[in-house]
This record gives sequence, structure tokens and C-alpha cells, in this order.
Amino acid sequence: MADFTLTSPSFSNNGIIPVKQSCDGTDASPALSWQGAPEGTLSLVLIVDDEDAAGFVHWIAYDIPGGPFGTLSEGIRSNDQLLQGRNDFGKTGYGGPCPPRGTPHHYRFTMYALSARPNLSGVPSVAEVRDAMADHILGEAKLTATYERT
Repeated sequence: MADFTLTSPSFSNNGIIPVKQSCDGTDASPALSWQGAPEGTLSLVLIVDDEDAAGFVHWIAYDIPGGPFGTLSEGIRSNDQLLQGRNDFGKTGYGGPCPPRGTPHHYRFTMYALSARPNLSGVPSVAEVRDAMADHILGEAKLTATYERT
């Protein structure tokens, strides 16, 4: 069985997130690709959080169509077709890295493969998304990168 992996053309694992994908740039979500999702994956969930800020959530995308591989394009907005939750900025969609100046932070992009579609509506919080995923996680793929404001 292939490994479930998550990658980005914008940065490598343990690399540096580009300025354009932060609050110092255009706050554009990065393009992402995954492959090797486990057999039986019906839906995917993406949660992006800041390890160094007690798991502050920057992006939630849910009910992404399942399959062994796929992509998300760069610059997804809150009004795009992708179902998105409420981040910890209190907004729908992607909110890029914005740590205190001079302090590098680590951002986890975690893609969860689910055996069922999450029963969610509206703009759910990360707690609601995690509750909906309970008992349905087949696998997860992680991509971690840093950002530091100068």
C-alpha cells in the first residue's frame, strides 16, 4: 500500500512558507496535492494549525471528495466551491501565518482520509469538524512548514 502523503509546490516539508501565503503578503492559500489516500476514502478534511500557538487554526476544509489522489489550487477564497470552516481568526477560509515578529512558528497541514462524509452544515468550528470525523479516520498525511515575520 502506498504512503498517504501531502505536498505543496510552494514549500517542502520542514521548509519555509512564502510571504505571499502569509498576512505579510496576499494571504493566498497554498496549492496542495495528496496521494496514497487509503482504500475506502469517501471524504477528506484539511486542518491547518500553528503548533507554536496552542494549535491556533488557520484553515479548515471539509468534505473534499475522496479518492487516492487530488489537488487544491492556490488562492482558494471563502466563497469558492470548497466547503470551509471557521478558523481561529473568526473567518471562513484560509488565514495565513501571522506570528509575532522575530518568532518562527511551525504550521501543520494535516489531511485526514475519512470512511464517511462528515455530517456538517454552515461554517463549522474545528471542534465540530473533529467531532464529525470521530470514528471515521482511515489515515492522515502531514506537511509542516515554518514562517517568521521580519
